[in-house]
Amino acid sequence: MKQQVEVKELKEGKYVIIDDEACVIKSITKSKPGKHGAAKARVEAIGLFDGQKRSFIGSVATKVYVPIVERKTAQVLSITGDIAQLMDMGDFSTFEIVVPDEYKEKVKEGEEISYITALSKVKLDIRT
Repeated sequence: MKQQVEVKELKEGKYVIIDDEACVIKSITKSKPGKHGAAKARVEAIGLFDGQKRSFIGSVATKVYVPIVERKTAQVLSITGDIAQLMDMGDFSTFEIVVPDEYKEKVKEGEEISYITALSKVKLDIRT
């Protein structure tokens, strides 16, 4: 899910879609309007799911899409290798997710963990 907003409404720490990827905005720099042009904005962001840096430059009146990012909780049903089967605590749907190496000690069967979902992608959100 996504919604459309103007570039001038974006803020650091919020989300934006760049190259069909949900990204966290790290910085926004705006230039003043010129004699015949509109003010421009440069948005620097990092991909929420892949960690890649992305940026775009456009008029502050340009419309861009913002993803609907949801934080949810799930119970770990089983772990097989580096794949965990989770059950969402809200709608009780089950799904599988790859557990990154840095989270292997923190993900245990029977425990609840939090995860992020946006643009049909899912990522563990374990905070230490």
